[in-house]
Amino acid sequence: MQQLVEQIEKIDFQSAEYKDAYSRINAIVIEGEQEAHENYITLADLLPDSKDKLIQLSKMESRHKKGFEACGRNLKVTPDLEFAKKFFSGLHQNFQTAAKEGKVVTCLLIQSLIIECFAIAAYNIYIPVADEFARKITEGVVKEEYSHLNFGEVWLKANFEESKKELEEANRQNLPIVWQMLNKVADDARVLAMEKEALVEDFMIQYGEALSNIGFTTRDIMRLSAYGLATV
Repeated sequence: MQQLVEQIEKIDFQSAEYKDAYSRINAIVIEGEQEAHENYITLADLLPDSKDKLIQLSKMESRHKKGFEACGRNLKVTPDLEFAKKFFSGLHQNFQTAAKEGKVVTCLLIQSLIIECFAIAAYNIYIPVADEFARKITEGVVKEEYSHLNFGEVWLKANFEESKKELEEANRQNLPIVWQMLNKVADDARVLAMEKEALVEDFMIQYGEALSNIGFTTRDIMRLSAYGLATV
């Protein structure tokens, strides 16, 4: 704890190095919330019985995006949104392809599990080292992200047996992309006092718990979580 306090005291939120790294990290969270907003609207069409709930989640993500845009303005940083779009391009393309093919299970794994767990992990690691304004915004956001994760867990648990094979295939296709994303952001995250190892650990905890809640065994989770991990 003392080490963390000392680390925070050393952070210069106004330095050129911090603002340069923040321009990409801030863009990633803004684009991530935009992707989520659009994905939940798409899911609302795929799951008409849950349309009202999914539209509600999409509106929440849009609100989160505005909060993170305010964080950038507070530090007078322009987010590098072009970088962020490329950062999410792998998951974005896979979600769009799955949606066109009517693969609800794959769409839910990408958005409600992978992207939500990625966001929660990043926010958990960021909050202790954030500037005061961003900390308050992020603390509010992360509480709501758990409800988004919960939607996917509940639906997939209720449909686990018929979804299991597609979940495993979607995991095999998409989890390696997460490790690539973490590698791409590692240097910028470190400037913000966020260590890649902590991000990986928190993501694996969140993702493993989600898979467990759906119905996978501990052995299954270890196998599923290992895909692409060698690249980290």
